[in-house]
Amino acid sequence: MELIENINQIEKPYKNAVITIGNFDGVHIGHQALFHEVIEKADSLDGTSIVMTFEPHPSRVLKQNSHPPLITLYEQKVELIENSGIDVLICIPFTNEFARISARAFVEDILQTRIGMKAIIVGEDYSFGKNREGNLDLLQTLSKNLGFEVILTQWIQMANGQPGRISSTRTRELVRKGKVDEAQKLLGRHYQIRGTVITGLNRGGKLLGFPTANINLFDELCPKTGIYAVTVAYGNKLFKGVANIGYSPTFDDKGFAVEVHILDFNDNIYGQMIYVNFVKRIRDEIKFSDISDLIDQINKDIVKAREILS
Repeated sequence: MELIENINQIEKPYKNAVITIGNFDGVHIGHQALFHEVIEKADSLDGTSIVMTFEPHPSRVLKQNSHPPLITLYEQKVELIENSGIDVLICIPFTNEFARISARAFVEDILQTRIGMKAIIVGEDYSFGKNREGNLDLLQTLSKNLGFEVILTQWIQMANGQPGRISSTRTRELVRKGKVDEAQKLLGRHYQIRGTVITGLNRGGKLLGFPTANINLFDELCPKTGIYAVTVAYGNKLFKGVANIGYSPTFDDKGFAVEVHILDFNDNIYGQMIYVNFVKRIRDEIKFSDISDLIDQINKDIVKAREILS
């Protein structure tokens, strides 16, 4: 996949470009189906399949402090879109200046002239351009004058009779509630956070006998506090584990922490990147009267995690 992070990198229009545009936070199965449509249409035209997205997320520029946490940080979003089989990912640096481009200029100058768009695939609620003045009606009007095709996609609906469609908002709600096993059905994969292992309070291994890998979260969505069965990707291998998200109430900690006990693992991984996949929530955080009760519960959590991950 070719990655374009500045529109000026495009030296000439792509051959028969078929494009879809959006934030694609989470790259859930609805997004994946959309990408598949783009690829199929491009193949039919002997053309180029293109996804356009934005960094940072537009709400972070336009709404500042009211933006939602991200389901997928930029690096992971790029990886997931590449895995879908798309030919080109164009990531537009989103600024206030870019937000002031009119919808018509965006279509004519960027999509048509610069990229060479022959077809665009969007949902019926798609909007774009300054003050979101662009919509499906404007696209269809411009298509007649500029000679490109507008294809309306059908969103994937929720399963099991639930109303509405699969969306980033629904995915975010499930993760926030700790329902990571249900979020997996929308994402088509386990919800993942990633980070560099940092030094914690040196309590897990020394005091409790369960060494943990601590990671900092930055801008991404965090599951509800509690204990989770997880898998941990490190060094091209996948390990089983138990993650604790929260405030360690037994020790009256004030700071928030994400710490993972990796099962059957003894390597020193401080400073290394790990990828934590949340499989199922086991329980709430509990304040124990003494450390021995906490140790007993951790042992039970490990047994439960092994059952879930077996």
